[in-house]
Amino acid sequence: MDRRKSSGKTTASRASTVEAPPSISVSEAFIVNALCVLGLAFAFWAANTVFSIDLVSHPSLTLFLISIAELPIVILLYSRYRQNPRQCSYLRAVGRGVLGVPVGALLNFLGAIALGAPVKFQYLPKTINWALMMSVFTTVPASCVLGSSWAEWRRIFAQTKPNGSIEYLICLPAHGAVIGAWFGAWPMPLDWERPWQEWPISVSYGTIVGYLVALVASLGFVLACFRSLHIKSE
Repeated sequence: MDRRKSSGKTTASRASTVEAPPSISVSEAFIVNALCVLGLAFAFWAANTVFSIDLVSHPSLTLFLISIAELPIVILLYSRYRQNPRQCSYLRAVGRGVLGVPVGALLNFLGAIALGAPVKFQYLPKTINWALMMSVFTTVPASCVLGSSWAEWRRIFAQTKPNGSIEYLICLPAHGAVIGAWFGAWPMPLDWERPWQEWPISVSYGTIVGYLVALVASLGFVLACFRSLHIKSE
C-alpha cells in the first residue's frame, strides 16, 4: 500500500509539473498575424520596387525574398509562446525555430517531388526556395513552440486537434498553406499556355492565399477559445 501511495504521489507530482499549453490573447494573436502579413507585404514590395521582379518573372528570387522577410518575424514572435518556458529559454526556442527551417524545407521538398514537381536541374532552385517558404509557414512556428515533441506534432498536424489559442495559430495557417498549394497546382496541367502556370508560380500563389485566409480564420478560433475560457471562469 505504501508503495502504491508513493507511486501515486510521484505521478501526481509529475503531472503537476507539466505546464498547460501556452495561451495568447485576441489582441496578441492579431498583432502576431498582422506582423506576418506585413512581412509578406514588405517582401513583395521589395521584390517589385527594389529588384523589379515578381513571382512570374523571377519566381526563385521572389520566393527567397519572402522567406528571408518572413523568417525572423515568425521565429521571434512564436518563440515567445513556447511550451514549458521555465525549462526552455527564449534563445533555445529561437534555436529550435532555426533548426526547423532546413528540416521543414527538406520535408516539403521531398513532398513536392513525390507529388510531381519537376526534377530537372533548371527547376531545382525554384523548388528549394518554395520549400523554404513552406517551411516558414508550416514547421517553423511549431518548432519554436513545441520543440521536438512528436506526440504534439502528430496531434496538431496529423489529427488536427489544436489545444489552446496559440496552437490554432500554428495549425490553421500551416494547413491553409498546404491546401492552398494543392489548389494552386490545379491550373498547371491545363492547356492555357500562360506563363504563371509554370512550376512553382501558381502553387506559390495558392500557398500564400491559403496561408493568408487561414491567418484570418485563426483569429476567429482564438476569439472563440477566449470566450469559452471567459465563460468557464464565470
